[in-house]
Amino acid sequence: MTKRALKRTVREGAFDQAQFHNDDGGKVRRLPVGNGWSPLGRDEDREQGYLKTIKPKSDGQADLMSAIDAKSLVLALGPAGTGKTYIAIAKAVEALEAGKVAKIVLSRPAVEAGESIGYLPGDMEDKLAPYLRPLYDALSDRLSMKRVRALIAEGAIEIAPVGYMRGRTLNNAFVVIDEAQNCTYGQLKMLLTRLGWHSTMVVTGDPNQSDLLTGLSGLGDVADRFEALPNIAVVRLNDCDIVRHPLVAEMLGVL
Repeated sequence: MTKRALKRTVREGAFDQAQFHNDDGGKVRRLPVGNGWSPLGRDEDREQGYLKTIKPKSDGQADLMSAIDAKSLVLALGPAGTGKTYIAIAKAVEALEAGKVAKIVLSRPAVEAGESIGYLPGDMEDKLAPYLRPLYDALSDRLSMKRVRALIAEGAIEIAPVGYMRGRTLNNAFVVIDEAQNCTYGQLKMLLTRLGWHSTMVVTGDPNQSDLLTGLSGLGDVADRFEALPNIAVVRLNDCDIVRHPLVAEMLGVL
């Protein structure tokens, strides 16, 4: 702390001016120790850690978060902007950080939204990157991108296309199946039966925005069948749960 800063502090009344003068009248100044702020002091009542938590912004989101905590299999259906994917990935990161699961498995069908982008160069990760970008965005919002890369490198986070999920058993994992409206009935049946011991699976999608041909999407049919099962939660979000720009809800109401 400089001499000028000390004078300003004394002037504002935080310290006693007499403590800055020695007994022989010299110009030596000493730093205050007993009063005011000290870098060595720490308020025990203050929370020193930083934990990024999420809070529901609607009743539907609150129901979804409660269902993920209570059930091993949750289907989250709703229009764009209701936070389905974000809440699912946030809960997955929360479970991984708390040690409840050993890994996070994210899967998404590689289906183009009505427009072919042609041949993509590179290895499998490069080819799938455009389709999996929303998952990376949600992960990087919960964790730093450096941490995401490190967890992916050590296998704690796995991002895989739907086509590579057959034959697997996902134990001690938090599984998120995103954009499930672009999965056929057969694909969803295959994905849902990957659930292993001590695992949680969340399937998200909007049956009204499928990029498949009419009648091929199996999400709506699967959700209707599962609503009768008490151990599976089917959460249906509505326009009132949209947390994007208010115009999104208005547009979806007329489109």
